[in-house]
Order: sequence, then C-alpha cells, then structure tokens
Amino acid sequence: MKQDKPFLRKGLGLGLLILAQSFAVVFFLADMFMDMVEFGVGASFVNRHLIIELLAALTLILSVGVEIRTLVRLLRRQDQLVRGLQIASGALHDLMQAYYDSWGLTPSEQDVAGFVIKGLSIAEIADLRGTAPGTVKAHLNAIYRKSGVTGRGELLSLLIEDLMATPLLDEAETQRSAAEWGGRGWKYPPRSV
Repeated sequence: MKQDKPFLRKGLGLGLLILAQSFAVVFFLADMFMDMVEFGVGASFVNRHLIIELLAALTLILSVGVEIRTLVRLLRRQDQLVRGLQIASGALHDLMQAYYDSWGLTPSEQDVAGFVIKGLSIAEIADLRGTAPGTVKAHLNAIYRKSGVTGRGELLSLLIEDLMATPLLDEAETQRSAAEWGGRGWKYPPRSV
C-alpha cells in the first residue's frame, strides 16, 4: 500500500537511529567502566573526562527512550490509519452492494458500475471485461436508468453523500478510539501524533 511507505521509512530511520545511539551508550558505559577500574571509583567522579562521558551516556539513554516512544506512537498511528482505511473501504463496498441490490443490477452491471466508480473509461472497462465498448455503454445506460441518475458524476455523488452521512465507527469503537488517544474524543488520532 502506497501510504505505508512513509511510515516504514520513518520507522526504519528511527529504528536505525535508536540502534546507533544504543551502540554509543554501550561504548560510553564500557569506556567509563574501564576508566573507573583504571583510576578507582573515588577518583573517577572528580575526573572531568569521565563526568562528560557520563553526561553524554545519560543524554543518549534519554534520547533513545524518547525515540522509542516516538516509534511506538508512529506505529500505533499507522495501525489506526490502516484500520480507518479498512473500515472506509468496507463501508463503501457495503454501501455499493446495497445500492446494487436495491437497483436490481445484474452481475455484469455491478462490475461495470464498480469500474465506473473507480474512474475507468469505457474503453478501459471494455478491455478489462473483454467486451465491446458498445456493451459497456449499454450496461452504463441500464445502470443510470435503474439508479435514477443521469451520469457518472451523479452516481459518484450519490455514493459519496451516503458514505459521508454514515459514521464509519460505531459508538463503542468511537469510545475505545477516544480512550486510546488520551480521552480527547477523537475518532482518529490527531495529525500531530
């Protein structure tokens, strides 16, 4: 899915950064341990070099923690977006099927209607279905007549208006989603997360 790639790149980049910083933390801590063994524990805490290494290690540990938290939030956001897309896709399919049934479309007309909704031209639909463009036009005329619309635009408008009027999440899912995102009442997580 095209929308997953930015998340994957960002997640992979953060993962590599976390790995590199974790290596640096281990290096600094090992170096500090070796210096403490060499100079003694008491003398180690007055040595500026060791204090700087300790501060660098603590800073890196803190930044690794922040980056892990960011990565977890990013992955949760990706899951939420994928879930929302699946819900919307399923809702559109269910809505389309309900219309097809109420209009009494034949299976061939349903195929053509689905291709029209996806934005394919008459020639593209004919090629995909292995039929003549005239057959596709005949199916389109039947679809428009049965649905009571005059063209593609009205057909799409009818489906989109109905889809927009129907909530994609039921009340239980809305409450669960709000709880997941800090109880702020959002159906989906805020863009800044």
